[in-house]
Amino acid sequence: MTYAMAGLATSDKILAMIVWLRHFLGWLRSVFCAREHLIPENLALRQQLLALHTQRPRRRLTASHKLFWVVLRKLWARWKEPLILVTLRTVVGWHRAGFWLYWNWLSRARSRGGRKPVSKEIRALIFQMVAENPTWGAPRIHGELLKLGFDLSEPTVSRWVRRAPRPPDPARRWLTFLRNHHEAIAAMDFFTVPTLTFGVLYCFFVIGHDRRRILHHNVTRNPNAVWVALQLHKAWECGEQPERFLLFDRDAKFSADVVSTVKAMGSQPIRTAFRSPWQNGIAERWVGSVRRDLLDHVIVLNPRHLRRLLNEYVRYYHEDRTHLGLGKDTPGGRVAASAPSSGHNVISLPRLGGLHHRYTVAA
Repeated sequence: MTYAMAGLATSDKILAMIVWLRHFLGWLRSVFCAREHLIPENLALRQQLLALHTQRPRRRLTASHKLFWVVLRKLWARWKEPLILVTLRTVVGWHRAGFWLYWNWLSRARSRGGRKPVSKEIRALIFQMVAENPTWGAPRIHGELLKLGFDLSEPTVSRWVRRAPRPPDPARRWLTFLRNHHEAIAAMDFFTVPTLTFGVLYCFFVIGHDRRRILHHNVTRNPNAVWVALQLHKAWECGEQPERFLLFDRDAKFSADVVSTVKAMGSQPIRTAFRSPWQNGIAERWVGSVRRDLLDHVIVLNPRHLRRLLNEYVRYYHEDRTHLGLGKDTPGGRVAASAPSSGHNVISLPRLGGLHHRYTVAA
C-alpha cells in the first residue's frame, strides 16, 4: 500500500514537471521568435478572452468575432496555434459562408443584362390564359398579348407556357361538353327499389338532356345486357332518330353487347369515369327527384305496382313539375296562365295520390 502511494506521488510530480517544461519552452519560443508573430498571437488570445468574458454564461461568438477569425486566417499563416474556443473546421465554415455572402451581394449589385425580365403581372396573365384555354398554344397566347399592348417575343411566351401549372380540371371540360351538346345527349342508368317482401327491383330509364324528358323507363328483377338492348330499341322505336351521344356509367350490365347496340342504332356511346357519378349528373338528379317526390313515401309491392307508380310520376314530372334547369318550366312545356282577376279562384289538383298538387285558375 505504501509503495503504491509512493508511485502515485512520483507520477504526479512527473506530470507537473512536464507541464512546467512545456510552459518554459513556450516562453523561450516566444522570446526568441520574430516579433511579427507575437502581435497577431496576442490579438487572437485577447479576442478569445474577451469573448469568454462577454458571452457568459453561454459562449456564443458574434459576427464580429467570426469576421476577426476569417480575416486572421487570411492574413496569418500560424492562426491555428492560438485557437482555443472553436475548432479549425468551424473557422473554415465561417470563411466559406462569408465567401458565399460576398459573391451573392456582388451578383445582386451588378447591373443585370440579357433579356428583359417578364413581370409578375404578365406571367400571371399567361398562366390565366393557359388555364382558361387549354387548347391554345404559345402563338395564340402571344397574339392575344400583342393585342393587349404587351411587347414580348413568342419564345418568351412559349417558355412561360411550359411552366404554367396545369391542374387536372376534368369537371370544367366535361361541363363545357355537356352544355355545348345538351340537345344531342341522352343518358341511361339504373336505380334500385326495395319491395315489401325484401326483394330488389331494378328501374331502368333513358333521359334526354335537352328538356330533361324521360324517353323510356321500365322495371325488372333480373337486368342483363339483352334486356337493356331491348329497352334501347323501345326507347327509339317507330323509326325515331336517337340522340347523337348516349351517356352511361361503367356498370357491368352495360357490357360490350350494349355498346354495339348503341352504335348500331347510330348513336355514339360515352362512358363516364370510374366512381364519377357527377359526370352523369342529369340522370343522377332525376333519380334523386323520383326518390324524394315518390319512392320515399310509398312501399312498393311488386314490379307491376312500381311500374304503375313510375308511369304516374313521369306524367307528373313532364306536365306539372317545374324544373330549375329549364327556367322554372316543365319538360313538356307547361303554359303559364294569365293573372287571375277578382272573382277567379285558384283550384288545386292532386297528383300522385295527393303527395303533390298542381294549381290552376278556375274558368
